[in-house]
Amino acid sequence: MPEMTGAAYDQAEPAACPSGGADPKLREIIFIALVAVAFTAGYIVLYGILINAIWFDNDHAGANRWLIPVGALFFSLLVGLSRKYLHAPTVMEGGFIDSMKGGGQKTDYRTFPGALLSSLFSLLSGVSVGPEGGIVILVGDITAYVQKRLKIAHESADASFGVNIAALASAFNGIVGNPLFTGIFATEFQVGGNRNALKFLTWNLLAGTIGYLFYLSLGLPAFARSIPFAPIGELHPVYVVYAVLLGLVGSLLAVFTGLSMQGIAKIMERIFRGRIILPLLAAGAVTALVGSFVPNLLFSGEKQIHAIIADPAAFGAAMLIAMAIAKILLLALAFQSGFIGGPLFPILFSSTMIGLALNLLFPFLPVSIAVLCIEASVFALALGAPLTAILLVAAVGTADITMLLLLTISAVTAMILGEGIRRRRTALAG
Repeated sequence: MPEMTGAAYDQAEPAACPSGGADPKLREIIFIALVAVAFTAGYIVLYGILINAIWFDNDHAGANRWLIPVGALFFSLLVGLSRKYLHAPTVMEGGFIDSMKGGGQKTDYRTFPGALLSSLFSLLSGVSVGPEGGIVILVGDITAYVQKRLKIAHESADASFGVNIAALASAFNGIVGNPLFTGIFATEFQVGGNRNALKFLTWNLLAGTIGYLFYLSLGLPAFARSIPFAPIGELHPVYVVYAVLLGLVGSLLAVFTGLSMQGIAKIMERIFRGRIILPLLAAGAVTALVGSFVPNLLFSGEKQIHAIIADPAAFGAAMLIAMAIAKILLLALAFQSGFIGGPLFPILFSSTMIGLALNLLFPFLPVSIAVLCIEASVFALALGAPLTAILLVAAVGTADITMLLLLTISAVTAMILGEGIRRRRTALAG
């Protein structure tokens, strides 16, 4: 997609600070961590209030399905207006993973109003995105603003990046409900390199602990234990075979997700050629049309998933698989149209649908193994971070030590397959 234009806007771009310079004090890390998690908590609470009032707890909306396309198109239009007139960014050029690596879009806190509105409108439009993508952008904007005003690590690009990662750690460790989540993530991506890795990890763990304790002390709902499964207990040799096979299934789903992103990006560019509002309206219309027939495919899927887990037989294996595929396609459509959001909940939804379908088709396969092993392998390959994937799925599904072993086997299977695919592509390209 083309960048936002405007000479005055481009000239005012904040200057990059040089490498080197003083590190932030620990009290500054603590302050930024508190600011980041407090904003994130407020954002999540506001999002919950709005989506419940407009959609889930609104009897009028529930009784009149014609409101689905009206609402979807209305909020999609608002996203487009936010992008066009308020310079709202998107996640098309990078999200949480790229931010952890030091890539993705350049942070510009002047886009905060547009990003805030666009992210909320995206979540309310019904498209298949989660809140984490918007949080990455918004926390990055807030952190950049605080750093500039309080002159925190303003003389060092490296230190400034480390502070931003610490802020994200505070935000996401609170949401996920695990004090180690972003610490493991940053370690896998070798954030900070050889020179700053330990220092950045220290800031990350400090800020992440603050974010986790903030959520815990206020009793705010976290991602952890959101889809709990009973412990499987004793390990049977056949479970290892299941874990390998499910790792292959999850790998295929991850590859399908990547191909969907690439394919839909090409289609959207060919049809709309860089326009801003029209692709958003088209994506909103497609989502509304699908959601009118299958309401469970609307929004990120975090609410709908519980009712499906409670009675998967009511849907049947074929319908579960169809919903899994459709959810990925809707996620790719939302991303490549310009909505702000994240992929975690939609991917979790699709992984769970596949796992439930396999349990219906093969009742001897424990449902917890089917669901969690697919989730672990999908996230391991999609994120390129197997340890983070295992930790995330273990937190979500309350895995015991036996399940941790099976999650590891599935994640390793996915990474081996992914490396094989990468080598084959490199050989064919050469």
